[in-house]
Amino acid sequence: MTEIVHVALGSRAYDVHVGPGLLGQSGRLIAPLLRRPRVVVVTDDNVGPLHLETLRNGLAQNGVKLESLELPAGEATKSWPHLERTVEWLLDQKVERNDIVIALGGGVIGDLVGFAAAVLRRGVRFVQIPTSLLAQVDSSVGGKTGINAPHGKNLIGAFHQPSLVLADTDVLASLSRRDFLTGYGEVVKYGLLGDASFFQWLEVNGSRAADGDMAARIKAVKRSVEMKAEIVVRDETEQGDRALLNLGHTFCHALEAATGYSDRLLHGEGVAIGCTLAFELSARLGLCSQEDPSRVRAHLRDMNMKVDLSDIEGELPDEEALVALMGQDKKVLDGQLRFVLARGIGDAFVTSDVPREAVTGVLRDALAGR
Repeated sequence: MTEIVHVALGSRAYDVHVGPGLLGQSGRLIAPLLRRPRVVVVTDDNVGPLHLETLRNGLAQNGVKLESLELPAGEATKSWPHLERTVEWLLDQKVERNDIVIALGGGVIGDLVGFAAAVLRRGVRFVQIPTSLLAQVDSSVGGKTGINAPHGKNLIGAFHQPSLVLADTDVLASLSRRDFLTGYGEVVKYGLLGDASFFQWLEVNGSRAADGDMAARIKAVKRSVEMKAEIVVRDETEQGDRALLNLGHTFCHALEAATGYSDRLLHGEGVAIGCTLAFELSARLGLCSQEDPSRVRAHLRDMNMKVDLSDIEGELPDEEALVALMGQDKKVLDGQLRFVLARGIGDAFVTSDVPREAVTGVLRDALAGR
């Protein structure tokens, strides 16, 4: 039942395995990468108690031992202090360049550990074992690693590709409904940016995936990974096409900053709202029909996801302040905001040619609907 997606990056190529039971098969899959039968694992205090022993047992079946470090769960862990702690611990473990560091966790752990691996000894190999839907379909694939800064998210980091990704769909059963749906925000994004037939499939099958149907979950993760892999192979370091993956993210990152990167708005929830705003902006600019944003909103509503700014609890800044927050986004180029807009569902493109008043108008009306 396992599916394999190959990320064809030449000497940095790797496979993404998608399916149930991969933690138990980890020894068979990881042992061929090792020079000595030992790995180090970094996880967090939510994931570790749930999945570390299954990983340990899976590795032990092939004679591989592990040492582990458990960090606090949460976005605050993507910071200098925890990066320093992780790197110092890896050095204490005498990790060599030919060893493997394993990131066992969601996007926070994957980003932090990947960055630690990138800077340790000028680059050691690492394996991503993503335990959230969000990480399985997005952050674990493509080699973006990093930490946050007071100025904004992911502003400090490096491109460092993993040697292997194990997306065990069994572990998704341990997610809360909200955590699953925040990952689903990124799944929907893939259909919206480049595969209308996938979006149509999600309209029919998305609720089955959310309800635990394994075949639907595997299909959703595999197709998302395939689409990301195709784009990453074309544009590994985000000089062009890879920016398509940021559909909804310019709005999302401003909203995350406005809500203090807190549980008021999880990342995938912000992406979902950001996608509705991006399609609304596209429709107002005459790029797509008004039916497209309505269809996006209808599907997200059917999935009981956040769709509007009114779905975010608490106060939000006004439209001008939100646009100012967008100015800290990594996608700013020569002082110009870059947006991912759409000519229709499955047909996104990147542009800096967006009138500021159109953006503020969309935000003003969205805020008025709160």
